[in-house]
Amino acid sequence: MSADYTVQGSVAVVTLNNPPVNGLGLETRTAAVNAIRQAESDDAVKAIVILGAGKAFSGGADIREFNSPKALTEPTLHSLIRVVENSSKPTVAAIHAVCMGGGLELALGCNYRVAIPGAQIALPEVKLGLLPGAGGTQRLPRVLGLEMALNMVVSGTPVPSEKLAGTALFDEVFPAETDLLPAAIAFAEKVADVRPLPKVRDRKVDYPNHEAFLQFSRNTVKAMAGPFPAPLECVETVAASVTKPFEEGLKFERERFLHLAQTPESKALRHAFFAERAASKVPDVPSDTPVRGIERAAVVGAGTMGGGIAMNFANAGIPVSILETKQEALDKGLATIRKNYENTVRKGKLTQEKFEQRMGLITGTLAYEDIAQADIVVEAVFEDMGVKEQVFRKLDEVMKQGAILASNTSTLDLDCIASFTKRPQDVIGLHFFSPANVMKLLEIVRGKETGKDVLATALALSRKIKKTGVVSGVCDGFIGNRMLEQYLRQAFFLLEEGALPEQVDAAIEKFGFAMGPFRMSDLAGNDIGWYIRKRRAIESPEIAYSKTADLLCEQGRFGQKTGAGWYDYKAGDRKAYASELVNDMIERHSRDIGVERRAIDDAEIVERLVYALANEGAKILEEGIALRASDIDMVYLTGYGFPLHRGGPMFYADTVGLPNVLDAIRKYASGRHGEAWKPAPLLEQRALEGKGFNG
Repeated sequence: MSADYTVQGSVAVVTLNNPPVNGLGLETRTAAVNAIRQAESDDAVKAIVILGAGKAFSGGADIREFNSPKALTEPTLHSLIRVVENSSKPTVAAIHAVCMGGGLELALGCNYRVAIPGAQIALPEVKLGLLPGAGGTQRLPRVLGLEMALNMVVSGTPVPSEKLAGTALFDEVFPAETDLLPAAIAFAEKVADVRPLPKVRDRKVDYPNHEAFLQFSRNTVKAMAGPFPAPLECVETVAASVTKPFEEGLKFERERFLHLAQTPESKALRHAFFAERAASKVPDVPSDTPVRGIERAAVVGAGTMGGGIAMNFANAGIPVSILETKQEALDKGLATIRKNYENTVRKGKLTQEKFEQRMGLITGTLAYEDIAQADIVVEAVFEDMGVKEQVFRKLDEVMKQGAILASNTSTLDLDCIASFTKRPQDVIGLHFFSPANVMKLLEIVRGKETGKDVLATALALSRKIKKTGVVSGVCDGFIGNRMLEQYLRQAFFLLEEGALPEQVDAAIEKFGFAMGPFRMSDLAGNDIGWYIRKRRAIESPEIAYSKTADLLCEQGRFGQKTGAGWYDYKAGDRKAYASELVNDMIERHSRDIGVERRAIDDAEIVERLVYALANEGAKILEEGIALRASDIDMVYLTGYGFPLHRGGPMFYADTVGLPNVLDAIRKYASGRHGEAWKPAPLLEQRALEGKGFNG
């Protein structure tokens, strides 16, 4: 049973009991319906209280049933709400902690609702590209009014229960120290004999001149929704609560819900939702694997990356020491951290008290001995194996036993780095993305000897510092940068063949990327890629690269930091301006290598860049570098600006159809630089089987 039934005096108590958030899955719905019917048939019962066990009233639909027939099996959520709403005895929802989605819709089906402060009230379906599908858009405006309800439905943002006290949503919000169940039972006893039973559906939405408000809302939401259809559909369904009778509004809501559920945007958002949860699961590392305590941290290197990493620890309340070799570099790094926090305070996103608290957790040092007692140390020095070797040999010498030694390397062999120590089991890769205090992705690189407890600790730490941790095996570039190499390779080849940086960037940004490859390179620093290409030219001379990017770097055009890269920049202005000098250089290089430039359309640009990602991703998946295709998607959604509404490169390839992707790759393989287009065997296999990467 996933709903418990007890009777206290004249009140039946139905307790939703489906951890962790009492999701309204089929078993819970069935048990709740049976409990309500049992209460109705018991003459001694005068009223019914519906409560949530543990840490929630209900978080809504059970995510384990998403995309499964169970969600539509009777009793559905609609059926459960109808049973509650039509009960002959008053029903009271007793709300605490979490009341979201279907949980709030269930509460709205009750005759009365009581709560304690701090409960998070929300209809967050829009975040999955959906709208509330069990009466939320019709009932919430009837208790909160049109404007407040519309804001909640369109944003999906939780509102604390105490802020909704005094609205018709709650009949009573008890004081904070109240024991909820006895208070709810007392309330139920008080209203047991009240008739007729109040129903939310019977209330009217009264909003003078609602047509003007709704039109204003449509215009505002349309401008903000971007490629996502759900926010505007939310406006239309909430509008139905004013313009249609309740049952018609309910029918309209259901139609729009089913429509949205089939849109590629909603499918992409739901894929991302599940992908984020799957990323934390490693088959051979059970959820009960012991983790090491992280009470103190250290970072080696006070540059942009090191400072950002340190901020993550401080933001999570973990004291952190930053080690540098020179006082000047240390002072500069600490000053940058202070400036970053001050900017956040100025924007009103951080209080002065928290600013001082976080700065107080960050200290600097020039001595390795001062960080010896840290539980974890993250190396964030220059991306060169010789430099990494020096650092890790020293860390192995000074760090206490049991300390985790982490490298922020973005491309280098972690197993080689681990070999510089006598404790390879304690070495792991923690690849943060710049700016490290902002970007959500943390690529967790598992070496061949990394301990399972170290990996489990890294995954737990990623959650604590509010990152999406994705596990990668060891290879050059790991998941993200290995794929990025093929993406950039195609971008540079496109320049040789006839495109210009601004056209490539515009095409991929129109597709939905946050930033095109050339603006991104200018932001990151073109010298970084140049250094890696020079290393790879020695290690893998058989791989062909365009020389265009090297010609750019030879001119010292390293990007925004030098005021010139693929684009020109003006002092104090980050806007990228097309560079006549660079475009002339690109066209001259095409002539020098004997390539006749041609017109390249946007569709080809997008295909070549995105399919290059998917093809390399398939190789990574086949080699076991990534555990699952959705992990690759999470890397690109959270670390590389891949458009969320496309679901990630592997999901997008599934959407297009792998046979179509394979046909395009074979077409490009027959052209110039065809060696860059060898189809991944896994892509060929899945296409032949009619399967996708994600199942």
